[in-house]
Amino acid sequence: MNASNVAETMRLLGLQARQASRAMARSGTAARNLALRELARLLRAHAEPLQTDNQRDLARARAAGLAEPMVDRLKLTPAIIETCAQGCEQLAAMPDVIGDVTGLRQQPSGIRVGQMRVPIGVFGMIYESRPNVTIEAASLSIKSGNACILRGGSEAIDSNQALAALVRQALAAAGLPPEAVQLVPTTDRAAVGQLIAMPEYVDVIIPRGGKGLIERVSAEARVPVIKHLDGNCHTYVDDPCDLALAVKVTDNAKTQKYSPCNATESLLVARGVAPAFLPRIGAVFAAKGVQMRCDAEAMIILKQNWPEASVDTTQDAIYFDDLVREAQESDWFEEYLAPVISIKVVAGLDEAIDHINHYSSHHTDAILTRDHGHAQRFLREVDSASCMVNASTRFADGFEYGLGAEIGISTDKFHARGPVGIEGLTSLKWVVLGDGEVRG
Repeated sequence: MNASNVAETMRLLGLQARQASRAMARSGTAARNLALRELARLLRAHAEPLQTDNQRDLARARAAGLAEPMVDRLKLTPAIIETCAQGCEQLAAMPDVIGDVTGLRQQPSGIRVGQMRVPIGVFGMIYESRPNVTIEAASLSIKSGNACILRGGSEAIDSNQALAALVRQALAAAGLPPEAVQLVPTTDRAAVGQLIAMPEYVDVIIPRGGKGLIERVSAEARVPVIKHLDGNCHTYVDDPCDLALAVKVTDNAKTQKYSPCNATESLLVARGVAPAFLPRIGAVFAAKGVQMRCDAEAMIILKQNWPEASVDTTQDAIYFDDLVREAQESDWFEEYLAPVISIKVVAGLDEAIDHINHYSSHHTDAILTRDHGHAQRFLREVDSASCMVNASTRFADGFEYGLGAEIGISTDKFHARGPVGIEGLTSLKWVVLGDGEVRG
């Protein structure tokens, strides 16, 4: 597709999205919920053909030499399809916030003033790899009464096209315009440049992918952007803590899945509990092949205790030098998305908070502690979109937060922060109710 054809295609998508957004804004709750339930049904009914389409994407990705963590993001397994279907049903069961009026107050003049929640209008979504994002974005768009233009990565084109076709079927079945959710039909990168520069058609852009993509969109967009650049998430093991809980949660936060942006990438350990905690978590990481990039103090503790933590009787010994490295300054900033974690011993809560606020990407950070005061300080003082107490950072997800699904994670402070669900795709406008009042 040449440049003029790309531009014309994107203008047509924009025009159709703007027209569809007006129909979605006036649509009833029942119709939107029907579309979501029908989409859930279609996903389950088409689980096998969806996986066939997905296998073509996986085969191309492996043939192109894509790294395994990136291939993992492409997978559309039965469990992922079922999670998407459940997300649609969860959204359908949630109250409709569109049209809600809050804070209605009567003024001395006699008028009543409040704020009404309304759809944003049209959002553009640019994302890489994960095809389930197509359903998450579409379902949230439907529930919030918006229209959207989706531009998935070329590596998932077959999966995304198959999913988008099901979305169009569900919209039509509910009497809603199929153009309310459109997938950009070309993998030409010029389409991204067009999508982020159409303020006459698109009200907000949401990039979801690698840091390079998000930096490009942020720099070139002519419409507002909801974004996060990366996910350097921290788990801080406090003094005092429940050691068994700390080992279990830290293990889950790092190893449950390596590729998501909410996986813990940096582990901070209070000096008072480091000699007891680090050998235990070191044994867990060693058994799973997680490379540990440590400060000097953590390295000494791990080395002194390594013999007890290093041998699996069914395998060869796991040597200290194979899995433990000295951390560099860059490691404290790094989002690995791989079986690698940085580890630092800190004096206590103050140093942990200072370290996180300096090195964190302000995505998600957790404290594991038995001290209520420490927990409250962590929640107040850590400047991140999600702050957690005694829980895995892997919970930073719209589905887990009860949002039904998420359009992405925002580390901005305006207009949305953290997992972005229905309310993040709406706006508030002032409404004034009167009975003939005039201003004197």
